[in-house]
Amino acid sequence: MRTARLAWIQFRRDLAAGEVRIMLAALVLAVLAVTAVGFVTDRAERALAQQANRLLGGDAILRSDAPIDDSVREAARAAGLRQTATVALDSMIRVGDDLRLGDLSAIGEGYPLRGAFRLVDAAGGAERDAAGIPEPGSVWLSRAGADTLDARVGDTVVLGEASFRLAALVAQEPDASIDYFNVAPKVFLNLADLPATGLVQEGSRIRYRLVVAGDTAAVEGFADGVRDTLGRGQRLETIQDARPEVRSGLDRAGRFLGLAALVSVVLAAVAVAMAARRHSERHLSGAAVMRCLGASQRTLVGIHVGELVLLGVLASAIGIALAFALQWFVGGWIARELELDLPAATVLPALQGLGVGLVVLLAFGAPPVLALRRVPALRVIRRDLDPVEPTALVVAVTGFAGLGALLWWKAGSADLAGAMLAGIAATLAVLALIAWALIVVVRRLRGRLRGGLRYGLANVSRRAGTSIAQVSALGLGLMALLLLTFVRTDLLDRWQLQLSETAPNRFIVNVQPPQLDPVRAFMAERGLDAPELFPMVRARFIARNGEAVTTQTYADEDGQTRRRAEREFNLSTVAALRDDNRVVDGRIWAADATAPEFSVEENFARQLGWQVGDRITFDIAGRTVEAPITSLRTIDWESFRPNFFVLASPGTLDGFPASHITAVSVPADDVRFTADLVGAFPNLSVIDIDAVLAQVRTTADQVSVVVQAVFWFSMVAGVLVLLAAVSASQDERLLEGGVMRVLGASRRQLRSAQASEFAAIGLLSGLVAAIAASVLSGVVATRVFDLPWQPNWAMAAVGGALGMAVTLVAGLVATRRVLDAPPALTLRELQG
Repeated sequence: MRTARLAWIQFRRDLAAGEVRIMLAALVLAVLAVTAVGFVTDRAERALAQQANRLLGGDAILRSDAPIDDSVREAARAAGLRQTATVALDSMIRVGDDLRLGDLSAIGEGYPLRGAFRLVDAAGGAERDAAGIPEPGSVWLSRAGADTLDARVGDTVVLGEASFRLAALVAQEPDASIDYFNVAPKVFLNLADLPATGLVQEGSRIRYRLVVAGDTAAVEGFADGVRDTLGRGQRLETIQDARPEVRSGLDRAGRFLGLAALVSVVLAAVAVAMAARRHSERHLSGAAVMRCLGASQRTLVGIHVGELVLLGVLASAIGIALAFALQWFVGGWIARELELDLPAATVLPALQGLGVGLVVLLAFGAPPVLALRRVPALRVIRRDLDPVEPTALVVAVTGFAGLGALLWWKAGSADLAGAMLAGIAATLAVLALIAWALIVVVRRLRGRLRGGLRYGLANVSRRAGTSIAQVSALGLGLMALLLLTFVRTDLLDRWQLQLSETAPNRFIVNVQPPQLDPVRAFMAERGLDAPELFPMVRARFIARNGEAVTTQTYADEDGQTRRRAEREFNLSTVAALRDDNRVVDGRIWAADATAPEFSVEENFARQLGWQVGDRITFDIAGRTVEAPITSLRTIDWESFRPNFFVLASPGTLDGFPASHITAVSVPADDVRFTADLVGAFPNLSVIDIDAVLAQVRTTADQVSVVVQAVFWFSMVAGVLVLLAAVSASQDERLLEGGVMRVLGASRRQLRSAQASEFAAIGLLSGLVAAIAASVLSGVVATRVFDLPWQPNWAMAAVGGALGMAVTLVAGLVATRRVLDAPPALTLRELQG
């Protein structure tokens, strides 16, 4: 209790005297950066999740091939969730004399709970949001379906025993992202009109859906409860079940926000580590006096660690309060840009900020402070005694353990945390080695230099430990900021490239072998690029390594894995992989290969438990084909080109019945494309994904705004933290400057010496940081974000130069007091 009281007294005294202002400022900025980025990313992630759920029509969907039990609806009501229902079935659709098999969807009041139908009143007309669901007696028809049936608004649509007026065409529906490979015309009608059609009869294959939306926690609780009770023919879907083309942008955005959080943690560690050394040096004399008065090492540790904890609590409270205020301004700007309401901030980022502040403070601030217990009592009269420093091993182990734990916690990705830790370790090692080499070189060249350059570089070599620490810390901080810059640039460039207006927007399915050349000729007549047609063979997975696959093989797996194992596969064959497929394990077949081989998409293989070397057997129309898996691939789904989970080597599928699939980009003004193509080739199915592309582009635009906002916010916070870090090591420079002024040095000489020292430190830090960030960004881009990467040395050079400039300016600003204050005042303050 007595030690705690002494810690409180020392904390109050240091606070009043300004002794802890640098430490307090560094920690406040560190907590502010971590917490504010946390607040913004938390709100943005939840807003993006809600926006993404517009692609589903709700937050979660329960699908069933039998009527959904009332107990499930009651559970949704008990959780406070909004809910609605839809019923879907296949039915013949007749418009005039044209009769087609279509997909009928009867929708209940309130659907969709997220998002909206986008309607047009005529082909090529302006789009508008639907005000509700179809009025009784009317229907909506998908735009692609209208092209196929040659239907116009106002026509009569016959469904079973009832006739309806076609009121509008659907340009975009809420749940197309789950599976847009539905080639049939889609009709939407009021759920109350379904009985009049007479289509719901014994034996009808009807698909029931319950759609819910509400608070995130309530939806997750409801979903967890439903998953535990799913019966046969039931499955629960969320945005995670959307097609990978739709999901990948959101996944990458989430990983970028995690990277921004990691950068803020690294910067916090840099600032506190540099401020802690200054803090301990300022308490050397006080600790020596207490040793003279009989204070034990245990008492000294208790006092100084207690002061650190009090400092951490105060700085964290201030940082969290400022972050909470700041995030309202940033959040408001994001809300205006995205034209949506951001969810309110939760308490979690504040708790994370408090935790990060205390952990960083104790991990990086405790070693120098704990070293104060070894201060010799003789230092009271012998100021020339070497200052007590913690061992390098203690600092490295403690700091890296704390930083590693924080990175692992904040990353949300083992790959991202591992890459950051490895990058930090390598960067620190290189920075320390280069700084040591500079010191050796300067010591040898110092006698040949003149003027301010000689004094400045002499300071670098004379304070070897301080210089190495500063170069390492500043270089690490600059590396983190440059890494964020590189990844952000790659991410935004990727979205702009992949979601360009020339992305394929029509998939054409069921092209038969004799139609290949005629279809190519049709595309050429329309002025379209020559299509790449891929063979597609329907197959069923029946054995792995000679063991038959039964209904029990994947009985213990989740519903999606069971469905994938039991459904028919689409196999295809290629001689060589396109640029949107990349082998990550094994090897792809040679151009002259004759033996059967399979290549499987990595995540698909992992879900089914397949590995390179496994022999997989498929049944194709009563005949079997068996081959080993020789490679696993990643697929760039955002290319919106035909891709297959399982590819076979050339010749493997020869002799099996196959149709072909392709994707083309059709101009928006070619409104007759589908009708003309189907008229020329009636067996073809055309899948219009313009609506899905529009949804994905909207989501990508919104995600880009969030990424930009978090990036610039992190950059500003990072620069402030680096400024605090530079300011935290200026006492020795101020003292030496005061002595030089007493000895007659001019302001110009002092400024020249300081500029030379900071330019050398900044040059080394910026140069190594730029190279390290370039290399690490390649690892993060390819391993974490699945992005193609090329080094951007021009940006690295600019970043390194800016890093040097920031260090130079910050250092000169931090030491300007030696030029303005009387030397006696500076020396008395630092030596008193």
